[in-house]
Amino acid sequence: MLTHLALTLPVVFPSPEETKNQGEGAHVKISGASYDELYRTFRWEVPARFNIAQAICDRHAAATPDAPALIHETGDGSVNAWSFARIKESADRLANALAALGVTRGTIVAIQLSQCPENLITHVAAHKLGAVAMPLFALFGPDAVRFRLEDSGAAVLVTATDNMARVAAGLTDVPTLNHIISIDGPGPLGAKGFWELTAAASSNGVATDTSVDDPAYLMYTSGTTGNPKGVLHAQRVLLGHLPGVMVPHNLFPQAGDRFWTPADWAWAGGIFDVLLPSLYFGVPVVAQRLAKFEPDAAFALMARHGVRNVFMPPTALRMLQAIPNPRARYDYKLRSLASGGEPMGADIINWGHETFGLTLSEFYGQTEVNLVVGNCPPVFPAKPGSMGRPVPGHIVEIVDRDGNVLPAGELGIVAVRRPDPVMFLEYWKQPEATADKFRGEWCLLGDIAVKDSDGYFWFQGRDNDIIKSAGYRIGPGEVEECLLKHPAVALAGVIGTPDPLRGEAVTAFIVTKPEYAGSAELANEIQAFVKERLAAHEYPRRVHFIAEMPMTVTGKIRRVDLRQIADKL
Repeated sequence: MLTHLALTLPVVFPSPEETKNQGEGAHVKISGASYDELYRTFRWEVPARFNIAQAICDRHAAATPDAPALIHETGDGSVNAWSFARIKESADRLANALAALGVTRGTIVAIQLSQCPENLITHVAAHKLGAVAMPLFALFGPDAVRFRLEDSGAAVLVTATDNMARVAAGLTDVPTLNHIISIDGPGPLGAKGFWELTAAASSNGVATDTSVDDPAYLMYTSGTTGNPKGVLHAQRVLLGHLPGVMVPHNLFPQAGDRFWTPADWAWAGGIFDVLLPSLYFGVPVVAQRLAKFEPDAAFALMARHGVRNVFMPPTALRMLQAIPNPRARYDYKLRSLASGGEPMGADIINWGHETFGLTLSEFYGQTEVNLVVGNCPPVFPAKPGSMGRPVPGHIVEIVDRDGNVLPAGELGIVAVRRPDPVMFLEYWKQPEATADKFRGEWCLLGDIAVKDSDGYFWFQGRDNDIIKSAGYRIGPGEVEECLLKHPAVALAGVIGTPDPLRGEAVTAFIVTKPEYAGSAELANEIQAFVKERLAAHEYPRRVHFIAEMPMTVTGKIRRVDLRQIADKL
């Protein structure tokens, strides 16, 4: 059954019966409507049966078999274009090989690979079987891998030789792990060869008929507090992401679009914000995972491959800012650049105008409910520092802890109303945590923000990051953004630390730019800078200079680590 979906904005997902005879690729029609009209007239019509493998691969292989799906640049600099037909044949073979190994509907298939064709092929093959794909960050260590394999009950791990060598201690004695498959061929720990398996398997294959609510992905949170939680998503998660990609990427897709992200495909930002939606629309994705993010290499890659659309975390953008006059050195021509994960300040917005000739689009979401707020410069103006406005199709509000909607201007918790196609199914094996995520019809995302009178959302921090000082509730995000405007500050993280008078004191940890050195004089200067620009109760009463900012692998500040540092001071 063909589950092709025609998309318009307002978006309509026809039923399979209406589209089963259609072979053309997905398309989008967007008129010059206002944001209010787009948001008001949007409606979801999600089909009952849907399979991600069919949506991102099989239907394109049937309609445009030679069209490029991946543009893969290897470590030696060679470039290979993988067509949809080639991806489909490899995925069909791998699906048959996995089925012979016992993989069936609901089996957890772990994938620890960098950006490469085998990564995508494994995702497609897993979905063809109705299995659940579990992406793992390529640079995870043994403890991180073991925790996820054991917690999920994964039966198969698809990986590479260098990953196996690094995490070997995490792969032994995992009770449920029956098979390890290496893209580099048979190897240690009884690993089977990826291409040897596919070569021996049949190329005949049809995607399993799955419900739109059948499990498809198990993705673990980045673990900024406590152990990571497994977030279970349904097949519909791809559909739920489409408007959230279309909006911040300037009415994506357009003719000639080509997408790249430095984000690992193990994270929502890499797979849900880039890989799957791009392929759904038939837009090729550039695949090259930089072993270490190098700004010059990123500019060169965007120019070399004619990249038009980029998702890049703010931390990476700040690293790009260090490259002087990149236009004179690199012939890049971006059409859209969007960012999320941490707020973008006005300095990055201004730099984006100068560097790319674009208004950079900030968007917001989390692993559980992603891409629900964003900016769309062609439709409505961006406010620097704001997450944007609710993406059409998602009802987003600021609520209190009981789920009551708060008026504009009041600090509260970002919440999304259910049902929503992008919303997760559950926390894996944690029913109490799942129930605690909801207050009636509202899913509480745990982030503190304010909605202004124009409907724009302003991030302030995680719920447990809010600083309560002298009766004030202070979001660290606003203070961090202000700190980053100071010419000496490269990175800034803000937490509350115990204070006998105020309850908590605003405390800043700062990494200075190379030409500056931390000192009492500089600390005083920075304090005055923030007090003048924000308010007397918001400036950091304690300033600590550190050599390196503790960050998650997705580029978010680990405030839990900052609290540990503070405890030792």
